[in-house]
Amino acid sequence: MSVNPAASTDEERLAQLGYQQELHRRLSGFSNFAVSFSIISILAGAITSYSIAMAAGGPFAITIGWLLVGIMVTLVALAMAEICSAYPTAGALYWWTAALAKRNKAAWAWFVGWFNFLGEVAVTAAIDFGAAITTSAFLSLTFGMTVTTGKTFLIFLVIIVVHGLLNTFGVNLVRLLSDVSAWWHLVGVLIIVVVLAVVPDQHKPIHEVFFEVKNATGFSFAGAGIYAVLIGLLMAQYTYTGYDASAHVAEETHDASRAAPRGIVMSVVVSVIAGFVLLFAITWSIQDYDAERTSSLGLPPAQIFIDAAGRHTGEFLLLICMVAQWFCGMASVTANSRMSYAFARDGALPGSRIWKQVNPRTGTPTNSIWLCVAISIILVLPSLWNTTAYLAATSIAVIGLYIAYVAPVLLRRLNPDFQPGPWNLGRWSPVVGWLSIVWVVVICVLFVLPTAGPVTAGNFNYTIVAVAIVVGAAAIWWFASARKWFTGPRQNLIEKAAHGEPTMPAE
Repeated sequence: MSVNPAASTDEERLAQLGYQQELHRRLSGFSNFAVSFSIISILAGAITSYSIAMAAGGPFAITIGWLLVGIMVTLVALAMAEICSAYPTAGALYWWTAALAKRNKAAWAWFVGWFNFLGEVAVTAAIDFGAAITTSAFLSLTFGMTVTTGKTFLIFLVIIVVHGLLNTFGVNLVRLLSDVSAWWHLVGVLIIVVVLAVVPDQHKPIHEVFFEVKNATGFSFAGAGIYAVLIGLLMAQYTYTGYDASAHVAEETHDASRAAPRGIVMSVVVSVIAGFVLLFAITWSIQDYDAERTSSLGLPPAQIFIDAAGRHTGEFLLLICMVAQWFCGMASVTANSRMSYAFARDGALPGSRIWKQVNPRTGTPTNSIWLCVAISIILVLPSLWNTTAYLAATSIAVIGLYIAYVAPVLLRRLNPDFQPGPWNLGRWSPVVGWLSIVWVVVICVLFVLPTAGPVTAGNFNYTIVAVAIVVGAAAIWWFASARKWFTGPRQNLIEKAAHGEPTMPAE
């Protein structure tokens, strides 16, 4: 799986990796960035999970915590981007893993691929369910709709089906909507910040915005405040997910060996800066901390908007967030479907022959798109009866994705034969790589700890159970069957040649 960094075209680079160009290569560097930036979506993750940090850590976890996590995530993104430049393929994380492992290549690819696949499905489900919660709050405020779990689930269904349809229509529409989404996020944050800076009659003292610690977790042991801050970092860490999308759409991006790694890194860097400004403005505008944290709207930022800027202006700011979350979910379905297409192309999914099909007219993996939509719906179904099961499914998104993110980084550090692509870290590569690995180990421990006390069956953190289920199921399948037939990434140019099929590049 070696690659010549000097290959002159995207198609030649892809052919060296063993793949024929099948997806339509129509994304610019900005569009590639826009897909990842839209999935990170500071107006989705930071808004829907704001309540986590309000209860655990308070303003300190929200503002300083955002910057701390952002710096560490930037290191992870840099380490991933360097590998992406060498291997610009839709398989991304699990493909890189197979390329870099010195031994047991197929096993590494199998486990990382399943963490990536299930993590992405869980993120898609979480994003669109979060969008449904925000939409429910907006409809409650503007039309007096009574919010129920059933109505929220129906809104979720509408949102995710629309996202499936938009992705089905082709990569040109995805490109347009992703570009619009990036500008919507940037301009939307600017509007919210300006309104919250100018309109409120009073603001929270600046020193409290940065350094006040709140602990509503129920824990009261010595050092509980510090513990709460650490737990509250989940808000930022959950938001900073999905930037691997730039790698998954690499086969649809021009100058992929440079544009895709830039997309990974810049989506995180811009999110760190814009997200900090947004979170500062929201926290600065808090009028009644406890009342807004426990608002009946179920979305504290919505109550902060209304209390700080008035009912109608608050509704307008919430509308900005709601639309951004719709864009976010659409981009997540895009990335999720490309990863599952690549995984199916290599025979790793049940029914791979179906899921690896590419619609010749639109150049999109239509079947994979609807597979991801269907599994996301299944993950959200338990929310009709019990939110604990749903929260367990979304928790695996953070840990599952970051395990998949850092596994190829670890293997790259252990592989002296790695040939960097045109975008690389040079002498900083070892420092960035090892710090990334340490950070992921820290968060994997941190986010399986209890989040509320006293611990009961109702508030138990089921993340460790979810992780165990994924690892266990993948391991059982591997040892019972997959190890006999899964050989890692399959080179479709070789397969097509063996079957006498044409290998002309796609449009």
